[in-house]
Amino acid sequence: MIVVLVAAFMWLLVAALLILRRGRAERNITYAALTIAIAMTLNTDQAYRILERYAGSTNLVTLVADATLMIGVFLLGRAVMKASEHQPRAVQLALGRLTLVTALISAIGTFLLIDRGATTTNFMLELGEQPAAAAYSMIQFSYYAIVLSAMAALAARQLRSSECAQRMPPASLLLGSICGVALSIVVITMDLAHVVRNLNLMADVAIAYEPLHLLTFLFLCLGFASQPAARTMQARSRDRMTRMLVHDLEPIWAAATKARPGISHTEHTSLNAAAPETLLHRQVVEIRDAMIDTRVEFDVSAGDRELIERAERYLLGTGSSDAAPVAAPVRQGQHRR
Repeated sequence: MIVVLVAAFMWLLVAALLILRRGRAERNITYAALTIAIAMTLNTDQAYRILERYAGSTNLVTLVADATLMIGVFLLGRAVMKASEHQPRAVQLALGRLTLVTALISAIGTFLLIDRGATTTNFMLELGEQPAAAAYSMIQFSYYAIVLSAMAALAARQLRSSECAQRMPPASLLLGSICGVALSIVVITMDLAHVVRNLNLMADVAIAYEPLHLLTFLFLCLGFASQPAARTMQARSRDRMTRMLVHDLEPIWAAATKARPGISHTEHTSLNAAAPETLLHRQVVEIRDAMIDTRVEFDVSAGDRELIERAERYLLGTGSSDAAPVAAPVRQGQHRR
């Protein structure tokens, strides 16, 4: 049941990413989600039994599903790394191709040593007492722990530098990565307990398996799906703020261009159709030009000056009230562009 839920989560994530990230050139997260969704679907009992009949009924689909999942986790880690800057060397190594290839070769090698028998949908429960089967599982989950630890480090750093709605995606990724590392520890402990036939310990530790499995994918899906959503919300919020500042500066700008006609005097129609942020920038520049031009008389009140400085801070991307305003020094007779 958990596998079916996780597969459903992943296909929902794929659909969400295709909708929210349409038109974006960067597709690594979408490819990662699609790969993991395919892997989890292969692990559902219904799909597994059907494909096993074509694979010779020797549990080869287990290897295909697990290898696909490892590749999907690799792509996921690479997507997080590409979205970050100045990754530590250890993170680059953990999320690198060499680590993936080493893990895949090791997993395939140990899989071939397992006495697999006939098709089973409880692969590790039935075969986990074999050392080769335990090694096969531990290799996979050691790789997941390495990748998710690196992702947790990147998400934690991104969380510290994020604000407001932008904090939700890295927070979710951090929680998902932590749950994934905990899940890996649980599985490795179960593998070791199984191979030494300590079934009581295995049963005790197994209690945490399903909740951690579900939470890992839930938080990771939420984190990746909320990234484009958070950017959309932030863009809309900024657009509203920009339009409000443009509206508030309109009277001051009109007075400034009347006192000192600039490029906006001859391109008024095209400027009105310009992007709000472009228009706001032009307003601030031309108001400042009028303020410092000694050839014209143009004064602003203290309240208007504070509004101009607030618009400048906004364009600079800082909300600090004591941020220095942008000076607009120009030579007489020249226009700022």
